[in-house]
Amino acid sequence: MKHIRILLRAAVFIFAVTALAQSTNGAAAPQPQPSSPATIASVVDREISNVEKQIVDVAEAMPEDKYNFSPESLNVPGSDYKGVRTLASQVKHVAASNYAIWWRLTGDKFPENFMGGDGPESVKTKADIIKFLKDSFALGHKAAATLTTQNMLQTAEGSKSTRLRLAVFGVEHAFDHYGQMVEYLRMNGIVPPASRKPSD
Repeated sequence: MKHIRILLRAAVFIFAVTALAQSTNGAAAPQPQPSSPATIASVVDREISNVEKQIVDVAEAMPEDKYNFSPESLNVPGSDYKGVRTLASQVKHVAASNYAIWWRLTGDKFPENFMGGDGPESVKTKADIIKFLKDSFALGHKAAATLTTQNMLQTAEGSKSTRLRLAVFGVEHAFDHYGQMVEYLRMNGIVPPASRKPSD
């Protein structure tokens, strides 16, 4: 009889602990939140985030002592790399172009020393170049936030293009240069971050 009571108490204890764990887990489990409906601003912002990650990752992957690399230095017979941009110039060009494209949507003043497509001469170190790049994408996110279904097809101030066209063109242009920068990494024996396996 004593053994039966012990077994019953153990069974009740196990049942109580199991029930408590299930109720606690149920209470602690996050409830799925309804996702916000997509807007033109959120869709464009996601595209800007995508290209921003790709380009910043490449810019960070290249060692600083290779920032002045361009394919011209390889002297490949039969190639015509004369005068092509260095990695540093590629990154600065993307950043300066981001400003040139997206300021028309935000109304921010376009810095005069960004003219010529390569940004200010004073931006030279890897850290400064990456900061310049990240700041330019911050302007892109600000530009995306201005888009609505009501204004996206309006001509942007001081431009012949629509607001939507300028917002998307910034992404297209950046991806064009991303493709070139990826090759710069590979020419230096560096696997681009987006192509790396989890074990790399």
